[in-house]
Amino acid sequence: PAGGEPSTASVVAARLADVRANSGVVFPFGNRPAILVRTAEGDFKAFSAVCTHLECTVQYQAETSQIWCACHNGFYDLSGAVVSGPPPRPLESFSVAVRGEPGKEEIVVSRG
Repeated sequence: PAGGEPSTASVVAARLADVRANSGVVFPFGNRPAILVRTAEGDFKAFSAVCTHLECTVQYQAETSQIWCACHNGFYDLSGAVVSGPPPRPLESFSVAVRGEPGKEEIVVSRG
């Protein structure tokens, strides 16, 4: 019988040392892309990287500190809310935690 795809609960998105301030990293979350953003202040935000308009993959734009979809020029803020363009809904947000020994910390992204 056909079964639903298992739901991914959490993944290691990156190593802390590899994500500089005011940057974004797209990483696999199950079979879909997700995006991890480290703000200019050093805080972490994570979202589905699938645009809610036509499912293109979004990216982080350091110049505007926004998440951008190149397909139809849609913009989201760092809470995942739509700022402009055609996206009809905000991005799904994930929780972020840093764990591990100093110098070897990992950034863990989880649903919920």
